Amino acid sequence: MKITDVRIRMVTKDEAKLKAVATMTIDECFVVHDIKVINGKDGLFISMPNRKTPEGEYKDIAHPINTETREQIKNAILDAYKKAEAEEN
Repeated sequence: MKITDVRIRMVTKDEAKLKAVATMTIDECFVVHDIKVINGKDGLFISMPNRKTPEGEYKDIAHPINTETREQIKNAILDAYKKAEAEEN
């Protein structure tokens, strides 16, 4: 799997935990929208697209199934976020 594009849409609310929303393209043929960049108590992390169930739980719509792929996605998105943040300042 090759991540061929990451686009970042910054969120401009001051002190909000949600910092940006990302769109990722895989192998120039599959796209995943609405990956969130969140500032948590231990730093930045990503949240895959999800939906709320009738029971009130949130379930991922799409997600990696192994640690290696999760790390690859996380690193690509957080690198793109940091670049976008630097360009904004």
